[in-house]
Amino acid sequence: MGIEDASNNNNSTLVVLNVYDLNPINNYMYCFGVGIYHSGIQVHGREYGFGAHEFPASGVFEVEPRTCPGFIYRSSFTLGQTNMSPSEFRTFIEKMACEYHGDTYHLISKNCNHFADDLSLRLTAKQIPGWVNRLAKLGALCSCLLPESLQVTRVKRLPEYHEYSDEFAESHSTATAEDSTENGELEKLILPLSGDVIFVKDARVK
Repeated sequence: MGIEDASNNNNSTLVVLNVYDLNPINNYMYCFGVGIYHSGIQVHGREYGFGAHEFPASGVFEVEPRTCPGFIYRSSFTLGQTNMSPSEFRTFIEKMACEYHGDTYHLISKNCNHFADDLSLRLTAKQIPGWVNRLAKLGALCSCLLPESLQVTRVKRLPEYHEYSDEFAESHSTATAEDSTENGELEKLILPLSGDVIFVKDARVK
C-alpha cells in the first residue's frame, strides 16, 4: 500500500521523502548507515527535486512520485504535513527555485539531498534522516564511487517550463530535451532529461 498525499485533516497534505539509490553499492553500504542517494519531496501528488545544468535558471524539477528517471527507488518516509493549498505551494516552490539554479549544484555542498532537507524544514520544520546525505556531509562523495552518468554535468539547452493551472495539475504536459553530441559521443547528464521531468519555473521568469 502506497503513501497517500492526503491527511486526515482536509486542510493539510502529507509531506513525504522519497529516496533513491544512485549506485548498486548501496545494497552493501545501507546496513552501515551510508550510501549514495538521490531524494525528492512529495507534496500535492508531485515529487520535487534538484538537479544540475550549466545555466543560471531553475534546477528544481518535478516528476511523478517515486519515478525519478535514472535512479532506483528505495523507500519513502512521511515527514509531516503542510497546510499550503496547491496554488500556495506552487507560488512557494517557484520562489524557492530562485535559490536553486542548476549551475549552483554541487555534489558536496548543494546537492539534491540538501534541497530536500531545506524544503522539508520549510514545510514541516523537520529535517530529512541524516543517513540520506551522510557521505556529502563527510566530504566522501568522490568521482570513483559515482556512476559514469553522474560525472559530467552538461546540458546544452535551457530548461523548459510549463505554466501551472488547475488543469495542468491534473493533466500536465511534459518537457522535452534534445540529445546533444560532442566529438561524436552523447554527453552525460547529472539529471536524465526526459518527458517525465518538468522543471519548475523560477519565480523571476516571466
